[in-house]
Amino acid sequence: MIVPVFIFAGCASIVSKSNWPVNIRSTPDQADVTVTDVKEGKEVFKGKTPTIVTLNSKGGYFKGKAYTVKVSKEGFDPQTIEIKSVLNGWFVGNIVFGGLIGILIVDPLTGAMWRLSPREVDFAFPPKTSELSSDERGVSIVFLQDVPEQLRDKMIRIR
Repeated sequence: MIVPVFIFAGCASIVSKSNWPVNIRSTPDQADVTVTDVKEGKEVFKGKTPTIVTLNSKGGYFKGKAYTVKVSKEGFDPQTIEIKSVLNGWFVGNIVFGGLIGILIVDPLTGAMWRLSPREVDFAFPPKTSELSSDERGVSIVFLQDVPEQLRDKMIRIR
């Protein structure tokens, strides 16, 4: 008797995966990126934007992973976002195709029952500025790197 291989696999394991690419971008780019595993508190990636990081969605038997993505750039406030595991829609396919083996064993063990969300992260850094109005012209305090080149000759030095 020949038994089809797909009977011993879970639906999500057949058509999906447990490692997911996450696209991390920032404006402006070349920001420092640190990705940390939330549960273990361990840094799993360090680099610069733009980048694509492959992260595992498996956190254990019937458990997904979560990650913290921190992006920072000199002259801007750092930003953080959490990437979480959410139920993979293909896992529901086990009701028809994978049966109990897929639901209770294969997909939970491989981590394919989870997918990561979000898988695209865009950070926009607003410049750090403060405004103080002392007269009609007003006074603006900004970082030099945030002043366009064509306006720098109009700046007034305050001692």
